[in-house]
Amino acid sequence: MKINLAVPLIASVLALGGCTVVPPQPAPAAQGGAAAPQPKPQLPVPQPRPAPPPAPAPRADAASWRDLPQTPGMWTYAAEPTGSVVRFGQPGAGSLILIRCNRTRPAIELQRAGFGASPVPATISTSSTQRRLTATPAGTSTAPNAAIPFEIAFSVRDPLLDAIAFSRGRFMLEMGGVQTLVLPVWSELGRVIEDCRQPG
Repeated sequence: MKINLAVPLIASVLALGGCTVVPPQPAPAAQGGAAAPQPKPQLPVPQPRPAPPPAPAPRADAASWRDLPQTPGMWTYAAEPTGSVVRFGQPGAGSLILIRCNRTRPAIELQRAGFGASPVPATISTSSTQRRLTATPAGTSTAPNAAIPFEIAFSVRDPLLDAIAFSRGRFMLEMGGVQTLVLPVWSELGRVIEDCRQPG
């Protein structure tokens, strides 16, 4: 009797072709053995936050100086060979400040007594403007620690002079090392300025 093996062989091939290939699974760890350590997930490294920008310096109230008490005294006007001058102070106590028309330069000179031998910072504030300046020694003294005149010179057409003359009621002079002056605005100030602006 002849056995036909073709049918079982074809069936076996078809059976193998229809099977799904299953990937090999890792062998389970031996009972009682230590499991292989698993790597820990890497957490993101926290980045430092940028430093906040520095807070702006507080601004002084521009109108606060107008509430300061006015320096006691009065302005007096006088003619001079080279122009004219106004001085501020109390009678019999000397001048705290003078503003002079000097036609020989020509210039408007502001002088205030101070101390030291080096230039010092100064600031003039009016109702319309404020300017930082430098006052320079305009004299010498043989006595130690004695006051000497410090000077700020302006061109005769400097707009700061008009701001002083037309300031609302007062202006302020700050200068390093001495008392701040809050000065009244009188017509004498405008007069000495105009003296230097007139021809001749």
